[in-house]
Formats: sequence, C-alpha cells, structure tokens
Amino acid sequence: MGRAPFTEGEKITIEYLSGELRKIGFEPPFDSSYFQDVPMVRIISEVQGPVKIKSPVAHFEFKAPDDFAVISPRIEDYIDITESELVFAGFGIVAPEFGWNDYEGLDVKDKTVMVMINDPGLYTRDTNLFRGSEMTYYGRWTYKYEEAARQGATGVLIIHDPLGAGYDYSIPRKSSITPNLYIQTADSNTTRCRFTGWISSGSAGRLLKTKGLDLAELRTEACKREFRGFPLDMNISLNIRNSIVYNKSKNVAGILRGSKRPEENIVYSAHWDHFGIGEPENGDSIYNGAVDNGTSMAWALSIGKAFSSIKKRPERSVILLFPTAEEDGLIGSYFYTEHPPFPISKTVACFNNDLMLPIGRMKDIMITGYGQSDLDDYIGTAATDQERYVTGDPNSHTGMYFRSDHFPFAKKGVPALFARGNTDSREFGKEWAAEQEKDYIKNRYHKPADNFNPETWNFEGIAEDAELAFTVGYKIVTSDVFPEWKPGSEFKKQR
Repeated sequence: MGRAPFTEGEKITIEYLSGELRKIGFEPPFDSSYFQDVPMVRIISEVQGPVKIKSPVAHFEFKAPDDFAVISPRIEDYIDITESELVFAGFGIVAPEFGWNDYEGLDVKDKTVMVMINDPGLYTRDTNLFRGSEMTYYGRWTYKYEEAARQGATGVLIIHDPLGAGYDYSIPRKSSITPNLYIQTADSNTTRCRFTGWISSGSAGRLLKTKGLDLAELRTEACKREFRGFPLDMNISLNIRNSIVYNKSKNVAGILRGSKRPEENIVYSAHWDHFGIGEPENGDSIYNGAVDNGTSMAWALSIGKAFSSIKKRPERSVILLFPTAEEDGLIGSYFYTEHPPFPISKTVACFNNDLMLPIGRMKDIMITGYGQSDLDDYIGTAATDQERYVTGDPNSHTGMYFRSDHFPFAKKGVPALFARGNTDSREFGKEWAAEQEKDYIKNRYHKPADNFNPETWNFEGIAEDAELAFTVGYKIVTSDVFPEWKPGSEFKKQR
C-alpha cells in the first residue's frame, strides 16, 4: 500500500519489521518495545485559486502546483497572504565560515523572499567558493526555508533548476500536493515561514523578464561575492487551506546488546516509509518504493542476521533502525537522535543506506559525504579486500549527504555515512551504471513505477555491500575506538 505513515500500510510494514528483528535475535530497545512513538502532525495544503503576482507593469495569475509548488507548514487552518512584497535574496545563504551573507543589508521581515537553489560553488565550479560543485548544507532547500524563517520572512520561494536540485520540477510539485508531516511542537510551527515552496524556472523567468532580467544571467550575478539582493517591486497573494491531523507514527528498531559496553553502539539505518497511495501515473496510484527503500531494508536485516550468527557477542551493541517519515524531512531519524535508547554521545557511528539499485556487482563503493570522517578509511580497507575501490559521489551537487537518515546523526556529531556500489558495474562498466541510475531517477524515483521486478533485479551487488558494511561495523564493535570527523568537517565541533 505504499507504506505511508498513519495508514494500514504502516501497520503491515512495522509488524513485518518487528517480526524479522525478533526472528534474527534482536531485542526491543525501547522499554521492551520494538516501536518508538513519533508524535507528528500531518498537513495537506491546498492552494485556493491562483497565485497572484502584481507589479507596476504586469499582473500574473499562476496555477498551483504546476507553476508554484507551495505549502504552509503552520498548524493553522487557513493562510491568507495578501500583497506580500517580493524580495530577491540571491541564494538565501548566511555562511560566516565562507564569508557569505545574502541577507546583508536586506529587509525581508514580513516579506516573501525568492532565492536560487543550491549554492554558488556549483555554478562557478570554483573550489574556493563554498566547496565548488559539491553541495554544502547551505545549498539544501531545507536550509533555505530555515534561514528565511530566521530572517523573519513571511514566505520563501526557491527557483527550481534541475541541475541545482538534482531532480526535475515534478518532484517538488508532487510533494506539494501530498500530505506533509512534521514533529509536533509546542509552538504550532509558528517559527516557520507562513508558506514555503518552489517556483518553476519558466514562471520565474516570466516574472523576471518584466524587470528586464534574465534568469540565467541573474544566477551568474548572484554567484559573485559583491552581489546584493533587491526588492523586485512585485507582491504576491495566495490563499492556502490546511487539513490538519494529529497522529503518531513509529520508528522500528532492534538491538543486539554488547557483552561489555552495551551503551556504546553502532546504528545501521534504512527508512521504512514511502508515499502510500497518491496521484495516479499510467493508471497506477500505489507508490511502492521498492528501491526507495525496500532494498536498503533488506540490506540492514541481512547485516543484522550476520551479527546475530556470531557465537561470541561483540563488546558494543548493534542497533538496526528503520525510521519513519524520511520522505517528509527525515522526521523519524531526527526524533530518534533526540530520544535515543542510550545517550547520543554513546553512538559510535551510523551507517545508512537508501536507493540501493539492484543492478549487480560493482567495482566501486561510492561514499556519499566522502572526506567527512574516519569511516572513509574503514570502508577503504574493506573495499580493497573485496577488490573494489572507493569513490566519492559524482553527483555531490545534489546534496544527497543531507537527504537521508544518516544526516540527523551527523548534525549531532556522530560520524555517519551512506555507502554503496553505484558507479562502476563489474560487468558493464561506468557508462552503463550511470545510465541505470539516470533511468531510475527519471522514470521511477518517487513514482508508482518504483516496483519490484524479479525478472530484471540482481541482488549480488547489494549483498556484497552488506558484507562490506558488516565487516566495517564488526571492526568497530569489537574495539574501543571512536571514529572521528576529519579536519575541516562542519560536524567535527559537534562531536
């Protein structure tokens, strides 16, 4: 049923996972339960009528979600935005360590900011500007929402770009019309902007053209340190009706307790959720999420089974974590890192996986977030033993390091990575592997077409990745070493 939180699909999924954990000898870690309640609020935002933008020379009416993919994260029934002033704020970044402040001298309080996706390094390829083509957290859309709220903005609109986002406009479009989940907060999300979302590049181009501006040229200018944002001399009006439901979803986890230092643990994570039943495509409305993230759940359970088969129990504990609501902003893993079964400082490392393509054995082991921590070196040694090599993510501009369940651990200072064979097929080579990933992202990622196909799927590579992750984890749980962040990592100070 697509494994959406709060549905019958969740019940089926979490009961299955708890049963598998019990079967392989993993115990409940949450007060004798395999389940951790995650209190959430589900909001379905519906834009009522057109999104209206007025300027002295033009009046536009745009359709949602085709032109504007917007929602409201506020726990309010009705959001009425009337003639909110639009301000262009470059990339919407305040990064002191990079000497960058797009909001310097710009008044955006109670206004709506329009910003570029990603960060300037991507478009300049200048490695002295942020991290060149590798996205920093400042380029992630979640950060841009957070920063706009800190600046006091009423709303924030990100101009979509397939290169900077790593996916086409259909992804934020679809997300805006599906339920969005948030951890329940005492302030009803009043610290967030009243509305957030994306504007298609075509719609943004039409608006900017009335100001005599070209979108591509403006992006180039916004990449310069001396660039400063400016009012657009336009205002935006829109109405959003929110349907609000309070409920609880569940993280699922099991623990193999260590023999000497059980409070010290490593975590293997793979989110269980997907998008449930939604907008039909080609007559299919069930978003099965077979690759995203069924393959990774199988990876984690296989690793757990290997650990439970060891006769001598490791000194440290091993936790298998299946978080909820990853697709809605890593909610389950954020909640877990705030409420772990042991103090988070006792979590030695986190190994996460997501989107493991079942396309056979690979020569590489691709580390998303390569260069961040000592875990790279552990992976490198194990890869050599498998006659494989380590590589970074060739699409690091998409910011995948910030998009899956290891990231909340990293933000807490726990060395965390996301590693799998992905770029170099043993049988067919690099170009073929790249085409397989491209085909998946274009045709099946976050779509009903992400189905299990027993005729074409080859699990040999995922099995080899599981062996590697087990080997690395075994070295850590049978030692007293705490892996560290490498110099220059933005997470080192958290440890």
